[in-house]
Amino acid sequence: MTGPDILQRVLKAFGHRAPATREPTGNPCRALVPTIGLLVAFTLAGIAPLAHGQGAGNAAASQWGPLMEYRIGPSDVLSIRVRGHEGLSQTVTVRPDGKLSFALVGDLDAAGMTPAELQKSVEAALGKFINILPGEVTVIVDAVHSYKVSVLGEVKDPGRFEFQIRVSVLDALAQAGGLTEFADSSDIVIFRTFGGKEEKLEFNYDRLVKADGTAAWVPVLPGDIILVP
Repeated sequence: MTGPDILQRVLKAFGHRAPATREPTGNPCRALVPTIGLLVAFTLAGIAPLAHGQGAGNAAASQWGPLMEYRIGPSDVLSIRVRGHEGLSQTVTVRPDGKLSFALVGDLDAAGMTPAELQKSVEAALGKFINILPGEVTVIVDAVHSYKVSVLGEVKDPGRFEFQIRVSVLDALAQAGGLTEFADSSDIVIFRTFGGKEEKLEFNYDRLVKADGTAAWVPVLPGDIILVP
């Protein structure tokens, strides 16, 4: 099931309308500086999958998910260089269907791959038409536009936000203007698809911000849907 499908299910279940997509602006508080080739180490202190009869109050801090490499997604901009065949080199944007169009070979799958995996895929495709050696194709990520997170419910400025560096749940909530006075900050839910599996995670804002006077850094993944009841 795709991210948009999950979003529609969540919206239907909680009676919300789909929010407008927010694009980065010149304001440094709302547009984050891009970093390319990020590795996201997810140590999820204070966040856990919801189980029958289990809440954040009695759930121990846990780790959820191993080290996750950056993977190409729709709207990401890539420069593909072919050494010795400069005429084939080009800059491409990954389409909404997860594919890209490349000279000579046509459409190639890109979404879900690491740059190194796409490099090998392009080499294999080009090898059917020209003589090419391993390492003669280089894939460079010029811009990341696939890191989008939806924040819905009792926040001041709900919407879908685009990030270009890894961010925390608190960052995403801040991007949405913060919680309203009616928000149940101890029962925030994150809907996530990870490794092909759908997860429903509970985020206890109150417990995290009160722990030792600081908030644990709990990351969000591309496609996450944060619902504040």
